[in-house]
Amino acid sequence: MTNWKVILNIAKTHLLTKMKSTVTAALGVTFGIGAYITLVSFMTGLNGMLDDLVLNQTPHVHIYNEIEPSKTQPIGLYSEFKDALNVVHSVKPKQSQKKVHNAVPILDYLKRDASVKGATPQLRTQIFYISGSIQLGGNLTGIDILEEARLSNIQDNIVDGTPQALKNNDNGILLGAGLAKKMSLAVGDRVQISTVGGAIFPLKIVGIYQSGIADIDNVQSYANLTTVQRILGEPENYITDINVKLYDINDAVSMANQIEQQFDVKAIDINQANAQFETGSNIRNLITYAVSITLLIVAGFGIYNILNMLIYEKMKDIAILKATGFSGRDVQYIFMSQALIIGIIGGILGLLIGFGLSVIISRTPFETAALPTITTYPVNFKIGYYIIGITFALISTFIAGYMPSNKAKKIDPVRIIRGT
Repeated sequence: MTNWKVILNIAKTHLLTKMKSTVTAALGVTFGIGAYITLVSFMTGLNGMLDDLVLNQTPHVHIYNEIEPSKTQPIGLYSEFKDALNVVHSVKPKQSQKKVHNAVPILDYLKRDASVKGATPQLRTQIFYISGSIQLGGNLTGIDILEEARLSNIQDNIVDGTPQALKNNDNGILLGAGLAKKMSLAVGDRVQISTVGGAIFPLKIVGIYQSGIADIDNVQSYANLTTVQRILGEPENYITDINVKLYDINDAVSMANQIEQQFDVKAIDINQANAQFETGSNIRNLITYAVSITLLIVAGFGIYNILNMLIYEKMKDIAILKATGFSGRDVQYIFMSQALIIGIIGGILGLLIGFGLSVIISRTPFETAALPTITTYPVNFKIGYYIIGITFALISTFIAGYMPSNKAKKIDPVRIIRGT
């Protein structure tokens, strides 16, 4: 029967008598785990911020009426050409309205669906912004601002003004920050907009919108849905887009397919809409984890080398232990215990150092005009990273200690004592 008290005392004695080697091995684990925690927390936090900039502005399912060429051309209506290969050049889009057909019933249906967190109508149109002699092209989107604020991060992007201010003003507009800067406008000023048809309407700026993406902020602005419908001279059921937010983003693909088949509209899920961005995000995460795991593996090799040298230095001790009745397994347990003690101490210190550095980074000022709502560097304090760190520390030290200890287990004490 293994006497663990004696084994642990011997392991402790070995570690204390070779304090320099012990500290070196523990520091290898400490800095490996600390660097892993710091790097993975910062990089995933940064990736999360970049993902939010794009994905939070993208609905889980986007419903609209896509203008496209008719799938059935006139030549296909003639029976004599039915079995022939018909090639039609320069096909033009068919006459179609931009609005979503039966938009109101679709909204009612979606809001009754238990998997849908919310569905918001939108009316998008191209306009010209006019301020004095300045005239800029852009987009105006009519929205239900309070519902958008509930379902997306639009409220975080309003750097001046409030969603409620837009809701309370039928002639109000949230102007893009790039547009406001170009036209020297601020909250409380008025801007005239001109439709494609030439009609001009004055609107009061009740807020400034800044997404952090310059291409959007230089053209985009928002107004109440009813305001844009009135500007375009359209009825209350005229809606060009419906944005759907789900409780589970994984349901987006099946929901989009179901809506397309059921209502004969175009429905794009979030994965399809952001395929290229998602690929870039996955690659960044892959690089982060690859570098982080490499740090842990390097720390594991350091422990292996130190324990291997420790066994060579303790050859006579091992021979004496075996000569006094300790079995090969007991000797293996002694050196395995040393490795795990180093792993536990080094791992805990590494977690503390990693957490401390992460806190310092999270409180470091991060100021940029493109992202006014973000004041410090983003850091992800996910508990899972700390669990992975300490688990890997124990596993790496176990593996690093097993091979040298297995060698110590097989040492012949007689040969050591004879000096052969």
